[in-house]
Amino acid sequence: MEFTFSQIIFALFLTLLAGFSTSIGAVIAFFSKKDDLRILSFGLGFSAGVMIYISFMEILPESLHQFSEFYQSKWAELFGLICFFAGIILSGLIDRFIPQDVNPHEPKDCSEVKICPVVQAYGKKPIYFVENTIKINTKALKRTGIFTAIAIAIHNFPEGFATFVSSLDSISLGIMVTIAIALHNIPEGMAVSLPIYHATGDKKKAFVYSSLSGFAEPLGAVIGAIIIFPFMGGLTLATTFAIVAGIMVFISFDELLPTARTYDKAHDSLYGLIVGMAVMALSLNLLQ
Repeated sequence: MEFTFSQIIFALFLTLLAGFSTSIGAVIAFFSKKDDLRILSFGLGFSAGVMIYISFMEILPESLHQFSEFYQSKWAELFGLICFFAGIILSGLIDRFIPQDVNPHEPKDCSEVKICPVVQAYGKKPIYFVENTIKINTKALKRTGIFTAIAIAIHNFPEGFATFVSSLDSISLGIMVTIAIALHNIPEGMAVSLPIYHATGDKKKAFVYSSLSGFAEPLGAVIGAIIIFPFMGGLTLATTFAIVAGIMVFISFDELLPTARTYDKAHDSLYGLIVGMAVMALSLNLLQ
């Protein structure tokens, strides 16, 4: 099947819009106060809800569906679950082999000081004063944001390819898919920007990391158009979706939720988790 140059450009444009909607989520971080830990806790819980819901309700079921096109139901489910747990194991191995001096999960005297961030009136980075109420581990926060950006970028890569293909197939379908994906890319942008902004106090850095995670979407479309599209098969998609689901679940339970609970007040992280799932349920309903 052949496509015109204008069709390809329009499909790439829609994919670009969907991908960079993460930047909208990044801007939300700019309106959160540095000393308002309830916003941070709610935001991280919200991000975990987004990633957990989309993993179990969209990505993993899509993987099982793709496997079922090639294998009987029993084997399709088995292969999908193997790939899912392979993604979890891969993430765990990466976390396990990070050196202790850069792994914020390992106890270090300097990072266990009880501090509270205060933004300098004329500087980008926060200063700190000792307080006996809360622990702020800036390395853990920054690492959470970076790992989340990586997980979202991996997820956005095949998502960008899917947006591109649907836009080539039908303009109206492509627009609907773009709108729906953009809706759930906004909270994904929050998932990256909130921890990085609260760890560094740098709005520009939070915005850049969030935008880069969304850049994987048009990148996936370009690579798909040049290389992957002629050779992409259902098994490749099935394997990729299951592994990505495993990675996102690991990030949520190992990074986002524990960090959210660290700064939790009055179940803010739980409320964020529920709202995040609800937002994903609504946006995915638009995608169908």
